[in-house]
Amino acid sequence: MQTYPLSLVPGPVSVPEKIRRVYQTDYGSGDLEPEFFDLYAKTEANLKMIFGTENSVVIQSGEAMLALWGALKSCLRPADRVLAISTGVFGCGIGEMAASMGAEVRTIHWDNNETIGDQDRIDTIIKTFKPKMITAVHCETPSGTLNPLTELGKLKNDRHVPILYVDAVSSVGGAPIQTDWNHIDLCLGGSQKCLSAPPSTCFLSVSDTAWEIIEQVDYAGYDALKPFRLAQEKKFFPYTPDWYGIAALNTGAEGILNEGLTKCFERHQHVADFCRNKLIHMGLTLFPSANAIPSPTVTAVHVPSNHTWPDFDARLRKHGLVVGGSLGPMENKVFRLGHMGSQADMKLLEKALVIIEKVL
Repeated sequence: MQTYPLSLVPGPVSVPEKIRRVYQTDYGSGDLEPEFFDLYAKTEANLKMIFGTENSVVIQSGEAMLALWGALKSCLRPADRVLAISTGVFGCGIGEMAASMGAEVRTIHWDNNETIGDQDRIDTIIKTFKPKMITAVHCETPSGTLNPLTELGKLKNDRHVPILYVDAVSSVGGAPIQTDWNHIDLCLGGSQKCLSAPPSTCFLSVSDTAWEIIEQVDYAGYDALKPFRLAQEKKFFPYTPDWYGIAALNTGAEGILNEGLTKCFERHQHVADFCRNKLIHMGLTLFPSANAIPSPTVTAVHVPSNHTWPDFDARLRKHGLVVGGSLGPMENKVFRLGHMGSQADMKLLEKALVIIEKVL
């Protein structure tokens, strides 16, 4: 199996030795042992601090898409109205997921190299469409952008939209989210990005309003949220919990909190700024437009004009560096450097940039 000394893929990120050791420890049964319930409660408390919320946090066994699907299925019935805010592949994709469940979906599109703007445009559609749920992506990873959430949250609150659903998988732990301040009812994360754990757990904050709707919808399935509402109180989970994964997730969360949230966010931003300045100095062109907000966790760059993406990628790999391509309309046109979690490391980035410059 081919491995590479330097990885800057935008997730799953490199798992630090400390977290690997935790994941490889033998534990008992999460269904039976009181220590597991203590760990779950501790992990929830740590994630609440990282999210910036007083809402409860559900931790599920599975990759982040489990939480994205589970939150939609737990809150929507056929014909419910969903307003999907899209600035890229994932924003559009969430709308398509809701539509596949029978929801009536209206999507507001911005270009893939832009971030959310023109709140009046959103407000006009909210007033006429009257959605049950608004969906948005905080970090649109294929585009390397970070969408502002405060004005969207204010609109949701002022217009009494029941649910604001935000995919924060690639930003939680690497950028401030301020879940409660931004009136987010369902804020979704995954273990394999800024938390630097294996891709085996996902988590989301759930507001009181969302819980009420979840109870009404009464969806049953592996990804259902309803059973988690009283799981800790009843000491009963809907399936055997991933003790290994939650222990690794908690270790990643503790690492962020021990560093300090502000310092962690500053580290991500510092590494991102350094990365972009160096790439521009090499003559490369960043993908997001000048008026877009670049993400502190991932940088998207146009493939150099004298290379195809497969050729450029192969040359980087020969030097031991693996980065990410992109998706959708950016496929083969844009490549990405994931400087999130364990990879938001200046020494790692400097080594990677030397290789990129050498290949150029």
